[in-house]
Amino acid sequence: MTDSLRIATAGAVTRLVLDRPTLHNAFDAALVTAMTGALDAAAADPAVRVVVLEGAGASFSAGADLQWMRAMAAASEEDNRADALALARLMRTLDELPKPTIARVHGAAYGGGVGLIACCDIAIGVSAASFGLTESRLGLLPAVISPYVIAAIGPRQARRWFATAERFDAATAHRLGLLHEVVAADALDAAVARQATLLCQAGPVAAAAAKALVRAVVDGDSRDAVDAANAALIARLRVSPEGQEGIGAFLDKRAPAWTS
Repeated sequence: MTDSLRIATAGAVTRLVLDRPTLHNAFDAALVTAMTGALDAAAADPAVRVVVLEGAGASFSAGADLQWMRAMAAASEEDNRADALALARLMRTLDELPKPTIARVHGAAYGGGVGLIACCDIAIGVSAASFGLTESRLGLLPAVISPYVIAAIGPRQARRWFATAERFDAATAHRLGLLHEVVAADALDAAVARQATLLCQAGPVAAAAAKALVRAVVDGDSRDAVDAANAALIARLRVSPEGQEGIGAFLDKRAPAWTS
């Protein structure tokens, strides 16, 4: 584990804090590896119900560390491919994590930082937060994060923001779909806690399967295949211990066991 990532668990909520405040939480190879490992550990821990991703200091994340980028610019194409694949694994691990995730966006997010937000299931930001997909200014593109950002804001918007590298504010991020909610700075923690509480009140299996359901519907080959898969899913959930407990609790007008 690296000193640039802090992990704190309280109850069923694990917080991953990018902790390079003097560098605006820009990530390098060590931080990418540490974050991937921390997410893998959270996925394997049955006690973890929710993962919150946040940054220390003034920024959420400025994306790639400039020194890291300078070193990779001098490396071979093969080394750059391996480096990019490591970042791709981090993004995919976060996107497919079998636990609900919340991005707590208290400050600026650029480049890969926007990718991290797009990979989270819920994103809440303060009104003063700023955003940008600034890679084209360097003659690059946000290629590794593009599947997740496009899924969040749509292809039409992505074509504009990828090409122009224009920065945008929290209100625009909300309008684009990158943020689900924009709040005042002093209301951010309460807003994140509310979402975490709601997620912990949901059935653990159901909450974990939600993103897989959405992905299957979006990527489904045919309506018949989607209908068959969804019917199989709901049937499996209804007869599962969690489904039986949830239905029974509702009928008995009591709280389900997982909320106690």
